[in-house]
Amino acid sequence: MCISINQGIDFLPLSLYSRLSMDTPTDATQIPDSGATVLLELESMIKNHITDIDKRKEELKKQKDMLASALANDETYREHDQKAKEANKIKAGTKHQIMQQSANRQLADKVKELAAEVKELDGALSDYLREYQRLSGSNEIETNEGDVREIVYVAKLVRKNPAKGKVDSP
Repeated sequence: MCISINQGIDFLPLSLYSRLSMDTPTDATQIPDSGATVLLELESMIKNHITDIDKRKEELKKQKDMLASALANDETYREHDQKAKEANKIKAGTKHQIMQQSANRQLADKVKELAAEVKELDGALSDYLREYQRLSGSNEIETNEGDVREIVYVAKLVRKNPAKGKVDSP
């Protein structure tokens, strides 16, 4: 029932995991999984995935470095890269000149202001949705326009700073 993902790491979707833990034994030698066993197995899977992700990140870094080295050693690529950098400098200068105009500065300020408002509203909406889901037990909500939207959450694991007990920023 486990789905094998590269290099022997097993992944069991939560829907299957909950069903497996509730299955009844087929013979006297099988013991049903307790909640603690399921939790320990899930914790083990998480730790294995963290280890695998860390190993792959290291390998990815090595491969990226090798690719960058190959590009840096190619004369044609270096020439084109230099020309692109020069073009980007000209582009940045032109952008700077355009942004010096009063109307464009006001537009840029308005864009920053609106982006900050959207971010703040998104944060509040997330809190409201969490509370709505808790109170209603529903994972869906219908908008004023009649669209049905599903409430989803994304879990993320961040390393704690051991010296201060604070979370590192991603």
